[in-house]
Amino acid sequence: MIRVLIADDHKIVRDGLKRILAATTDLHVVDEAASGAEALALVKANDYDVALLDLSMPGLSGIDLIKRLRIEKPKQKLLVLSMHGEHQYAARALKAGASGYLTKDSAAEQLVGAIRKIAAGGVHISEAAAASLVAGAGTGSPPHAALSDREFEVLRRLASGLGPTEIARQLHLSVKTVSTHKTRILQKLDLGSTAELVRYALEHQLLQ
Repeated sequence: MIRVLIADDHKIVRDGLKRILAATTDLHVVDEAASGAEALALVKANDYDVALLDLSMPGLSGIDLIKRLRIEKPKQKLLVLSMHGEHQYAARALKAGASGYLTKDSAAEQLVGAIRKIAAGGVHISEAAAASLVAGAGTGSPPHAALSDREFEVLRRLASGLGPTEIARQLHLSVKTVSTHKTRILQKLDLGSTAELVRYALEHQLLQ
């Protein structure tokens, strides 16, 4: 039996995923989390064959969550299930330690197959994410590819309307450090204001 943890902040999504996995004979959802912090606590306390993670949850999430989980349980297999097909998300997730990346518009059969493949020690990336990776490689990397993982997380939160104080709380940083990251982000993307940053994030589908 493959033991699965589902981490997504939307209950309707968790319920839907549980129904999909309940229709199989070898996949069993043993726990669920509504936030990154809950997912981290559960992984610390339990052993799962695969942890299924949403990329965008309140508080600890995204690349930071993947890295924290890998620190706590280096052998924990992680499958990211995200609404984002944009190639930077898949590339960063895999680089951070995820075993697979699947977009939320994937078919149920793809999800089940991905979990089985990862539980067996394989790596999975959805066709949509793979196409984005190839497209990104073929057309040249977008400006935000030059951002560090930390800067990328700050960018996403700034574009979502969060202020430096809230971002600092979520990422466990000082407000001064967040402001420094913001300055560097604007410089690297050649943007002049937060409004331009939000517009850039919308154009590149980077919003949480």
